[in-house]
Amino acid sequence: MGVVYIVMGVSGVGKTTIGKLLATELGVPFFDADDYHPESNKNKMASGIPLQDADRWPWLKLLSQNITEWSNDGAVLACSALKESYREILEAGGDVKFVFLEGSQEDIANRLAARKDHFFDPTLLQSQFDTLEKPKNAIVVNAKNKPEVIVREVMSKENTKSELGLIGLGVMGKSLARNFATKGIKMSLYNRHVAGKEEKVASKFVDQYKELEDSNGYDDLEAFVNSLAIPRKIFIMVNAGPAIDAVIRSLVPHLSEGDVLMDGGNSHYKNTQDRFELLKDKGIHFLGVGVSGGEKGALEGPSIMPGGSKEGYELVGAYLERIAARDKNKDACCTRLGDGGSGHFVKMIHNGIEYAEMQLIAEVYDVLKTNLQLDNSTISNYFKDWNQGALESYLLEISGHILTKKEGDVFLIDVILDKAKQKGTGGWSTTAALEIGTSLDTISQAVMTRIVSGYKEERTRAEEMYTLSRKHTTLLSIETIKKAYKVARIINHCIGMEALRKASQEYNWDLNLSEITRIWTNGCIIRSRFMETLGAILTTSSDSLFLSNDIRIAIQAGLDDLISFQAETLKSGMATPVFSAATNYILAFTRGESSANMIQAQRDYFGAHTYERKDKTGSFHTNWED
Repeated sequence: MGVVYIVMGVSGVGKTTIGKLLATELGVPFFDADDYHPESNKNKMASGIPLQDADRWPWLKLLSQNITEWSNDGAVLACSALKESYREILEAGGDVKFVFLEGSQEDIANRLAARKDHFFDPTLLQSQFDTLEKPKNAIVVNAKNKPEVIVREVMSKENTKSELGLIGLGVMGKSLARNFATKGIKMSLYNRHVAGKEEKVASKFVDQYKELEDSNGYDDLEAFVNSLAIPRKIFIMVNAGPAIDAVIRSLVPHLSEGDVLMDGGNSHYKNTQDRFELLKDKGIHFLGVGVSGGEKGALEGPSIMPGGSKEGYELVGAYLERIAARDKNKDACCTRLGDGGSGHFVKMIHNGIEYAEMQLIAEVYDVLKTNLQLDNSTISNYFKDWNQGALESYLLEISGHILTKKEGDVFLIDVILDKAKQKGTGGWSTTAALEIGTSLDTISQAVMTRIVSGYKEERTRAEEMYTLSRKHTTLLSIETIKKAYKVARIINHCIGMEALRKASQEYNWDLNLSEITRIWTNGCIIRSRFMETLGAILTTSSDSLFLSNDIRIAIQAGLDDLISFQAETLKSGMATPVFSAATNYILAFTRGESSANMIQAQRDYFGAHTYERKDKTGSFHTNWED
């Protein structure tokens, strides 16, 4: 798509002359709006009769229709476009940028007096100045300058506009800004001004890095917005929640229809959906963009999960894809996932899978260290060995590194307090699963386990109070533990993908699960070799992954090891809650008959909730006390 530059101003300001020169400079065709006036309008103006809005509407709509066609390759149009309402009609036709030729009434009157054979009556100039509403977001140049000077000024000002804006220079915001800049994207960066605490954060940051030398830093929001090329494209990197809404409220008065806002934080998907609808009504495109990869990934190439406005993605997708990680085929680990809050929902489930993956590794570490009494270096070697094969993953890789990190003679892992924190996405995923009616056993249990880890003082006192049998098992081999871990990982991933499948149906998002696993093969925290395997399976299956023959074979191969692992750790007095959740989930899912008939009978007994029968159709209620 090209840009249509509209050279605007009152009659006699030089629109045609400047427009033709600018079109030559840009290598695009030139059009004069006066040529599209109907004869009735031309006759009125020649007779000294001012045009009314009713005269202009058909003319403006015709120009707008032509702008749609001209936008394919770009063009320059000379048009008075004196009112904002006129400009809005023209902007509806495509990607439009206004060049406002500003001049005094006296200068323009002198020009018109020197003209011959022009249908515009110079006496109407006053009415044009009375009608003129100066544009807020145009390239403004002085009409008194020579035409060649004006064109150079226009080109210079156009080239100084930034392609992309970013708000919020925390850890992730800074890394993303540098990533964009290294890809040749001209940036404008904004960070709030807090006297004595946050002053000139953006400009100081720009001065720190060579790749940002063409970027500009701001702590004045209006100046930041005005520095951006139209349509404006703004990436918001502030804390999820009220801070996002505050930023959006402050931005909206400075934005125009067709601008794009992106929320790159971990916002709740329902809030994203609400913002999507709110801004859609204002003509502003909104995208909820999940970004995974941490500080390093944001800088070097994250996995990016955008959801929201399709039109908005068409405007910003190329920028996001340019900074994203690459899959094995060198394609960007970024794709538009669906409407509304779909991007942040997918990121939420990504984080849920991540919670459980981290906890599984922590439980393996605990069993190897506490039960089998292996030292950190030995455990690290096992993790590094496992990471060479089918179990290869980013989380297993970093866990191997963590175990050998020392401060002096002390392993750092041994002095880290055992209280795990969370930012909310894990808990949100559990709530969301309940709302759409899907089970999230491993992920929910990982969240609960983090919560229990926070009870450090109570746990310490309880250990002293309770007399429990904790003994070291000799029945668990390293190979059994490895196979149990492999199966538990498969179950966890399948549970997460099932949540995505159900959400896609519930919210009509039409999520492409295979494409989601593709963008999770690099850049993100849960990238792994198994993710590629899942992608291949999902290209041919739209059913639950647990009903895939490939998944069945993989689980069946290690299920006995998973059960043995669970049994032995429990007998030795150790808690392995996410392994337990995985074990119980697969045992329940693969049993045709469950104990839920008792639940239904109980519900009917105390609440008359009714039940269904195997031998009859319909709903039934029994008076159980007779």
